[in-house]
Amino acid sequence: MSLEPEFRPHRVVVLALDGLLPFELGIPHRIFGRPKDAQGRHLYEVITCSVRPPGPVETDADFAIQVAHGPEALATADTVIVPASYELGPVFEQGVLTEELAAAFTHVRPGTRLASICTGVYVLAAAGRLDGRPATTHWADAAHFRQVFPQVELDPDVLFIDDGDVLTSAGVAAGIDLCLHIVRRDHGTAIANEVARRTVVPPHRDGGQAQYIERPVPDPQQATTTAARAWALGRLHEPIQLRDMAAQEAMSVRTFTRRFREEVGISPGQWLTQQRVERARHLLESTDLSVDQVARDAGFGTAQSMRQHLQVAVGVTPTAYRRTFRIGRDSGTPDISTGAQAEAGTRARADGSLLTRRPRHLHSGH
Repeated sequence: MSLEPEFRPHRVVVLALDGLLPFELGIPHRIFGRPKDAQGRHLYEVITCSVRPPGPVETDADFAIQVAHGPEALATADTVIVPASYELGPVFEQGVLTEELAAAFTHVRPGTRLASICTGVYVLAAAGRLDGRPATTHWADAAHFRQVFPQVELDPDVLFIDDGDVLTSAGVAAGIDLCLHIVRRDHGTAIANEVARRTVVPPHRDGGQAQYIERPVPDPQQATTTAARAWALGRLHEPIQLRDMAAQEAMSVRTFTRRFREEVGISPGQWLTQQRVERARHLLESTDLSVDQVARDAGFGTAQSMRQHLQVAVGVTPTAYRRTFRIGRDSGTPDISTGAQAEAGTRARADGSLLTRRPRHLHSGH
């Protein structure tokens, strides 16, 4: 008799509201519809529901979508995602739920993980799920959001915030970053990176990266820092000085640092640390190298240095991280109730600093 628990994919229910943006509605289906375990089983099941009985939902485009599920589907969710809408009415204007939305939220079970994309955060805030908690939204709505919800700790300078059982993101493409972050949190970097490759997007933009980068598309007349970043990624295991990166672009350190921050949104040093943490996570998941060797290959030099950086970034030791996600790689069902969940509650800011909060709830997932 097998003692292995019955496999059940983690159910993601996307709440479609009138005035929704079709692009943002499609993000959860695209990202969570891809991950599979070692046996080829889908790790997530994604469905869409409305606040009304099944039927059409208007979008901000010249077409509507036909939704097959009513609000009762929220009761089956392990994670609920609220994408942006341009027709939130009293939710946006007064910070109160409509009768339909209030009734829909009664179906959400205690402990369900909640997430929003862009102005979907207004719905979570109006439902009282963000009182006294950190959140973010599109930078253009920050001032208005603060007026409507002064009780929420808004940080408009980041791509997304993970506060344990509630996650919020900035607008549009930041929703992709948030969903990939959830996959990484649940199942590790290898699976998240594979989803990113298939989606043809960067595998990881840290939540603390700035929403608005001064020069996201460089002036063709000016040099960029692209070659320096590619050069650094090829030798993360080596000591890399700022002057070495600047030399790749034939720039002074001062000019290179300014241009790097304009293009990437963070400093070269912060970026290097992020890349080394990602490299360490990948090696811990996918190899049997010793912790000392992983530290050297990732460029941290010593296990103690890597342990400190991983603890800040993820909240667990290298050994705990490996134990969590090696289980997932070998069996397809990682124990995401322990090590992976320590990442919850870590808020990365645009300046690279980290504020670690004690999560109010650690959602175990399925």
